[in-house]
Amino acid sequence: MLAQMPRGLPSTNPGRRRGCSNIRQEKPMSPVRPPEHSVRKAKEKKGTFWGTEVAGVLHWHGWELGKEFTKHLSLKNVHMKTQKLSYRPPATRFFITVFPQPIVLSPGMSLTLPIIFRPLEKKEYEDSICFEKPEGEFSVALRATLPCHKLLFPDTIQLPLCAVHDFTEASFPLCNVGDLITLFNWETPSPFQLTPVSGMLEPGSECVVKVTFQPQVALVYDAIAVCWFGDNEEQKRTIQLRAIAKYPRLLVSVLGELCEGVESGDFRDVLCFGSVAVGTAVERHVEICNPSVVSVPFRIERAKEPLLRDYVFSCDVTQAIVPANGKLLISVRFSPQTVGAQSVDYFTIEPVGNLTQTVLKVIGSCKGPLVSLQHSFVNFGWLNLGECVTQPLEISNISDVPAYYQFDIDGRESVFSFDCPCGVLSGMATLILRVTFQPTDPIICYRRVICLVHHQNPLFLDLFGTCHSDTTKPAVLRPRHLSWYRTNMARGLTFYPPDILSSMLREGKLQMDENRALKLPPQVPEDKPPEEYPYIDPMTEYFHDGITSDLTIFPPHVSVSVREFDFGCCVRLQEVEPLPLCLTNHTKGKITVTWICRPESPFRVTPETCDIPPLKSTAFRLVFHPSQLNTLYAAELEGFAFYKVLRHYSNIEEDSTMCPSWCLTIRLRGHTFETDRQHFIPHYVLDSPKVFPAVGPNTNTYCSVLLWNVGTSLITFCMNQDTCHSVLVKPCSGYVAPGAHQIFLLSTQPVDMATHQHILSLQLNSYPKYTQEIRLRSSGESLLLLLEGDGNLYFKPTCVGTSTTRTYTIKNCTRLPMHFKWKIRESDSKVLSVKPATGVIQPNEALAQAWTFTPGEETKYLLRSWVSVSRAQGSSAPEFPESTRYTLRVIGEGALGTIMAQEEQLDLGNILVGGLQSCDLVLLNNGTCSLNYILHVEQIIAGPCDPEEVLSDPLALELDHYKGMIPARAKVVVQATVSPARQLHYTWAISYTISTAKVRDPANTVGEQQALCCVVAMGVYPSVCVTDVCAAGSARGISKLHLWSLFALETLNQYLERDPTSAELTYRVPTRHSICPVPPVHTPILLDFNFGAAPIEAEPSVVILMLENNGVVPVEWAFLFPSDQKIDVEHWAENTEFNSSELHQMRVQDNQLFSVSPKSGRLFPGQEQTVQLSHRHDFIGTDQLPVLLKISHGREILLNFIGVTVEREQRYVHFTSTKHLFTPIAIGSSSPPKQIFELYNGGSMTVAYEIQLDSVMKIQEENFQHPVVVCLNPRGKVLPGMTSHIEWVFSPLEARTYSVDVPIHILDGDSALITFQGIGYDPHIMGETAQFDQVLSPSVTPGSSKLTVPGQTAFLSQHRICLGNIPVYSKSSRLVFLNNASESEAVIFAWHVGTSNASEMLQIVPETGVVQPGESTHCIITLQASGNACFYNVDLVCEVVMQQPLAKYEEALQEWEAEKQRQTVEFTITEQDLGAESNLKQHARSSSDSSAEGKLAKSPAVTRQCRTLPPIKNLLAPNPPVSRSQRWHLIDKEASRLWAKPEPPKAHLLHLGVTARSHSMDDFLSNFCSELPTFFLCRHVQETVRDKAVDRRKDGGGVRTDPVLLALVGSSEQEMQVVTDLLTAVIRGLLEDTQFHQAVSRGLSEPIPYFQQFWTAESAKHQGRKRSPGGSSSVSPSPAPCAKDEPGEEEEERQEECEMSLVTSPRAAGEEPLDSLPDVLHQEQLREEKETIARLPAFGNLLELVLENTLQNIMVEASRGEVVLTARPRVIALPPSSAQRGISPATPGHPVSLLCMAGPGPSLPTEGKEAEGYPQIVLST
Repeated sequence: MLAQMPRGLPSTNPGRRRGCSNIRQEKPMSPVRPPEHSVRKAKEKKGTFWGTEVAGVLHWHGWELGKEFTKHLSLKNVHMKTQKLSYRPPATRFFITVFPQPIVLSPGMSLTLPIIFRPLEKKEYEDSICFEKPEGEFSVALRATLPCHKLLFPDTIQLPLCAVHDFTEASFPLCNVGDLITLFNWETPSPFQLTPVSGMLEPGSECVVKVTFQPQVALVYDAIAVCWFGDNEEQKRTIQLRAIAKYPRLLVSVLGELCEGVESGDFRDVLCFGSVAVGTAVERHVEICNPSVVSVPFRIERAKEPLLRDYVFSCDVTQAIVPANGKLLISVRFSPQTVGAQSVDYFTIEPVGNLTQTVLKVIGSCKGPLVSLQHSFVNFGWLNLGECVTQPLEISNISDVPAYYQFDIDGRESVFSFDCPCGVLSGMATLILRVTFQPTDPIICYRRVICLVHHQNPLFLDLFGTCHSDTTKPAVLRPRHLSWYRTNMARGLTFYPPDILSSMLREGKLQMDENRALKLPPQVPEDKPPEEYPYIDPMTEYFHDGITSDLTIFPPHVSVSVREFDFGCCVRLQEVEPLPLCLTNHTKGKITVTWICRPESPFRVTPETCDIPPLKSTAFRLVFHPSQLNTLYAAELEGFAFYKVLRHYSNIEEDSTMCPSWCLTIRLRGHTFETDRQHFIPHYVLDSPKVFPAVGPNTNTYCSVLLWNVGTSLITFCMNQDTCHSVLVKPCSGYVAPGAHQIFLLSTQPVDMATHQHILSLQLNSYPKYTQEIRLRSSGESLLLLLEGDGNLYFKPTCVGTSTTRTYTIKNCTRLPMHFKWKIRESDSKVLSVKPATGVIQPNEALAQAWTFTPGEETKYLLRSWVSVSRAQGSSAPEFPESTRYTLRVIGEGALGTIMAQEEQLDLGNILVGGLQSCDLVLLNNGTCSLNYILHVEQIIAGPCDPEEVLSDPLALELDHYKGMIPARAKVVVQATVSPARQLHYTWAISYTISTAKVRDPANTVGEQQALCCVVAMGVYPSVCVTDVCAAGSARGISKLHLWSLFALETLNQYLERDPTSAELTYRVPTRHSICPVPPVHTPILLDFNFGAAPIEAEPSVVILMLENNGVVPVEWAFLFPSDQKIDVEHWAENTEFNSSELHQMRVQDNQLFSVSPKSGRLFPGQEQTVQLSHRHDFIGTDQLPVLLKISHGREILLNFIGVTVEREQRYVHFTSTKHLFTPIAIGSSSPPKQIFELYNGGSMTVAYEIQLDSVMKIQEENFQHPVVVCLNPRGKVLPGMTSHIEWVFSPLEARTYSVDVPIHILDGDSALITFQGIGYDPHIMGETAQFDQVLSPSVTPGSSKLTVPGQTAFLSQHRICLGNIPVYSKSSRLVFLNNASESEAVIFAWHVGTSNASEMLQIVPETGVVQPGESTHCIITLQASGNACFYNVDLVCEVVMQQPLAKYEEALQEWEAEKQRQTVEFTITEQDLGAESNLKQHARSSSDSSAEGKLAKSPAVTRQCRTLPPIKNLLAPNPPVSRSQRWHLIDKEASRLWAKPEPPKAHLLHLGVTARSHSMDDFLSNFCSELPTFFLCRHVQETVRDKAVDRRKDGGGVRTDPVLLALVGSSEQEMQVVTDLLTAVIRGLLEDTQFHQAVSRGLSEPIPYFQQFWTAESAKHQGRKRSPGGSSSVSPSPAPCAKDEPGEEEEERQEECEMSLVTSPRAAGEEPLDSLPDVLHQEQLREEKETIARLPAFGNLLELVLENTLQNIMVEASRGEVVLTARPRVIALPPSSAQRGISPATPGHPVSLLCMAGPGPSLPTEGKEAEGYPQIVLST
């Protein structure tokens, strides 16, 4: 139960719970200063200095001049050792102490040092006394201060969080720590308030200042409060007040089940009590939640209504506080009083400040008892006088509400009696009553007994029986007689006695109906059917008896003048005067009245029996004979009146004329209390309502009152109706037995809507002091309906054709339910509608109705509607229900609108296939009306796909909603979720339609979809590729190109670029999904990762891959070993039977022969990461392990890790494949290129190989002796860890595929059968589709250049040089930089060329050198192409060693050799050494061998000449143990015992691949004609090759090197003899022909013709060419056929000739030309000599070398930053040519002109004005 709390005091405050303070302290306040004595104690706080405890300061207060004031300074040793210290006295003369002397303090001892203060002036004094210890010094301050005003309070006060319009409080002490009385006054800013504002403090006293914070706005408050104090308040001190205000917020939550029939949304919160029993109270709880961080006070108010209200709902809490982030339970009580009434009420919960409010609707209904009788009558039949009959009667309560019932009969004075006339009937219970009939006279007894039930209409029970005596036997009354009697009474026939009715029936004046009831004969014409007995309301029948009320349903047959008699006080028991009673017979027959008088009853009626003639009256006397004094008497006498003719049954001729008797009852009371005696005190419980049930005006309303006698004595009652005539009460008098109860029924009829107060006086025990007032109120309820907004309903502008719905509330302001019905004009029914249109609204209920406005056109609407209200069916309403009509004005507007998207195109970029990405589509409505829309999505997929296949794909874009509403001038956000299913380009066109067919857009067609926006996305898979690879360890001798092939990286990259299959996406991320040792794979792709081979116990073969995310989304990759994919299970669940493959994989994984580091990672787009793969050579044989490369949400590729380990002395060549494919060659090629097949030696021994060419010769014979496949070096050797190139020439004869199986024999090793395949193609047929002229594919030439192995400090600027397609005899150079990344150590490098042929073709300058820390050096790589077309694939190795470790190694090696030399000549022979002599010899021999090797390795030049890479050797240990750790332990142990030879530092190998393809001149001109000017052809190489071509028949292996000569060699001796004979005959014939000799002589001596004088430069040039000596033999193949098309070729040649003439001619260009012919001839001779020199090969080589070195120098300087190539050129104008000494500017060969022409590119304009003839120099800085 919630306890109501005071205002502003939340229960969460600990201080308030203790009841000691009203301050909510959430944070500790700043420390405050206590009163004076506490302050001084605080100032005397002691400190400890090196074990000595002493006060920090001595303070003197209140001193006076001329006196001494002494204080004692206490020193205490708190240490465990003795302390020794000394001190220096104060420096001033105002503080005096004893003479300084050493102080010794034992542990725990103290010393008091007196300090005397002697002031001489009235000022403040300050000094100190210093103590010295071995550990240091410390001092004690001495201060004497004057009296002053000083207040102490905290600097900052943080108040608790407070709700807006609420208040919080805090307090702080204000201490006067001064010596004077201080006045203070506070200045406080709003919303803070300090109390008290001003005051006075005595010295040393304090007061508590309360801070009140009451904010009006939610802000963070930081204010300064100023305290003025002092004599004139001239001093001030501030305090910072901090507080935070928050807006309050409360949420109301109804606990329990929802109420049935209450629609959600009508009200925010509805508390339903259900059906509650009348007179009881039920509590329900409402939870008020406070989600804010501040405590929120609130109040609960009931809706104020000016109506008469019986408040059945109540809430004890009117105001309370909800703690911050807390909850509060509020109890609401429901106490209904009117059965069947539906109660509705409203409570308003308002937080502090009334910023918001929550309306709580409470509803409940009242249920009462439902009592019923088993039968409506009890028939006792007939019995003889003196007999008694008892019948059972069931009374049931079918409700769960207990029922109070009472049979309104006095069983003591009646012939009928109940064994339990009143009682309480439990809910759902049945009680069997016993009814007894005991007649006293032989008459017909019939009585209609009323059963009164509290809170229920009365029940009626008919009791009847017939008594016979010996002489009197009346007719027996049966149930049918009662039915006929009621019908006859309704027809007015019961006022005639049975004999008259019988005669009328005989005479035909009466007839019987089908039920044998009497009726009058029908009139002609028949106007209406005979009347039937109507249904009479129980309350109406009960009250309209003609006695209590003036109204009666049927006229009485016999009436009693007075029904209630009060004898009053009858002290004289025998002298009570009788009271008169008069009975009137209203029938037309003679009746007999018999009164039932019990002998023991004090009340009697005389005479007891009397006959009354028709329409006559008779008087009776009521006699009261009390038996004792001081007693209460009350009784109800019973009498029966009947037609006298019914005294004998023989008088009844017709059974239907039988009439029952009429029961007459009178109530009598009296008492015999003496005047001085007090009447019995009544003990009772009165259950009375306060308000009559609601009814309409002039309508009867009823209620019941329960009087319960809880005492032990009889209670008599009398209801005085004279004081309240508007209320009818039955019964008005009577008595209540002890433990019994009396039920009163009250009735009133309000005539108007005014509230009437009714006061009933209930007198008990006939004593005025025991009068109880019953106050009741009543009012008539008219039809009153309250319309929201004064009957006006406004709709916002609505789109034409759409609907707008809003709620409109109507409230029933009466206490009766009303039926309402809305009426809308037929013309407005299409525009306006309401739901519900009809219904019942409960009392005080506010009903929310949904009105819908649907405009049909663009206009403004003003509509009217009416609601008619009337009383609901079943309510207490007048006979003719009235109705009231209310008018409602509806105002609305029809408008048009469209929807736009904020962004017409939304590009989501790249989205992972199968992933989800959301975006927001912002839809705008700039119109004045809200729009209901329906969105449509159309999907378009573009890209490399099958259009028909993608049509069936589901929509990859899903909207969070497709239907919705956009308010006017607003926007709505639609969330779109995209999940592409393919790696394609997606486009989604989003359109909309207004959700009605009536929408009309002026810019578009009605009903069509309108384009809204477009969403574009690209579905992508995560992509990763391998961009570079390098090797280390045992595999460091493998070139990058070879590694690229061993690991099939080109194929791997191609597979990684493809889309994953559906099976590969079974597990999108790395998952343990199998229990098998070899998990199944879901990818069809299998690639080999071949680590090569190495001897056992060699260092691991390490391969480093560079992974790059070449996609656009982050990628997660992982290398999954089989163990990484296996689910860990218990040992008992594992399968113990493994096959050989599983055992092999388990051995590989257990020994960690293969490793990957890191095994997984995440790469962002463009990011790179290195992955190190390694294979350990611990076991001999071939190791294999399937490793799954898993790209999350992407591809799965199964990688087969393969590594070979051979024995140490085994000769082994590692073949990666048994098939080799030659590059396709065009048929008819005159000079097919040489191609290379590589052999890799993976062992530690030099391998000799020999190729068996039988199959090659066989295929030559099959092709008409044409050498299709030729091996140029079928024999050779491969050094350990190196690769050897076998040269092949593939020359196809026809366009087809050639295949030949060639055995390769390895001496003392395993041979292999390799299948060589080559494709010949016809270039005329394939045309441009034959793209076989590429040297390397782009994927084979990775782009990363700085991939290094761990520990590598030097790297090359390029790792591969691709020269592309080059002509034969060409010379190509490239510049490579070697960078030293180390900042502290220099490196030494040396270049090595793998094969002898490569060393002849390649030149490296410099071959060796040193690179300083942080610097770089350049190396020039020059390739001199041979005269034969071939493929060049050379792996250059740069061996890099750190200079400092190499120097240490050489020093250690010298020491070791010196020691070895000493041990050789100095030795000691002992008996133990005899057996080791042989071991020493072997050791010396091995040492000498290793020393020789070390000397070779010491010189880089010697190393380069002998071999490029040393063989891989490991120390052999006899009988190696099984464990690797034991083996290394023995090696270390042996090494520690012997002085091992120093090992050279480990060198890093940098591989530089040089690739090119040379073509013959004819092929190059036909395919790459435009590229020929970019190459330099070495002519001396051509001549050397041409001269040696005839003599060189065979090489060392006996195989011809020239394919043309090879063809001649293949011819027979007869064919060669024929050719020789033919050539001999032709040459001999020319030598013997004299005419040929004469023609030649005449041509040489022919004179100069006449037109020779008209020669030109071109003719001279042509002539010079013909006459140049030796020109025919030195001219290189001219590219004239290809260069004729170039217009600038002749000008270049002419310029070149001019330049050469300038070099050899000493004549200045400015001299006059010679006019004589000899001079001209001499000049022409000189020019011809110049041309001859210029065409010499030596001159061309020299010129090319100069230009090459110049460009190389420029590039090197640019790399060092000495020259900026991108700087802007500067033009320098030289002086006129006349100023030059003998130098003509017009001469083309002038050096200045050379400078001008040195720079390529277009000429730049000069700066400033140029004079004609001024030369120009262009410089770049």
